[in-house]
Amino acid sequence: MELNNLVKAAIFSALAIALGYAFLFVPNIEFITVIVFLAGMTLGKKWGMMVGGTSMFIFSAMNPMGSGLIYLPLLIAQVFAMLIIGLIGGMLKPIFTFNNRLKFQIILAGFSGLVCALIYDISTSIAYPISVGYGIKQTIGYIVSGLLFTLVHQASNMLIFSIVVPKYLRIS
Repeated sequence: MELNNLVKAAIFSALAIALGYAFLFVPNIEFITVIVFLAGMTLGKKWGMMVGGTSMFIFSAMNPMGSGLIYLPLLIAQVFAMLIIGLIGGMLKPIFTFNNRLKFQIILAGFSGLVCALIYDISTSIAYPISVGYGIKQTIGYIVSGLLFTLVHQASNMLIFSIVVPKYLRIS
């Protein structure tokens, strides 16, 4: 391990966890995803995945609203989703840096935020019904009942990514 990347990964993780707790009481508005995505863009796929998995595990396991350790399938789904989001950040860096026009970066960042939110929401929304043995109708009902919260999360992630990612690319 390169010490420089380890220190940067620790800073990204600390920032993701701190922002997660700072926005804990704001439903479906979160900055963990964009920080993990930026870690992948900055440090590469492997480090982005490590930041994503570590950050989400610590945030969820030590969450004062209820520890993720109590419900292991959900915790696994959360960690898995953040691993993928860190990977996506690392994979998309060449595309963001190839075309450095602001308008392109805003659109790509917003779309990336939507995709990342979808990955997280799908994996976490399916974790509970499948693990307790729901059938397909019950699973669909469970997912539909949370659709408004899911849509708010996806819209907010699109907006957050559209603002944060291009600004970050300009200063990094």
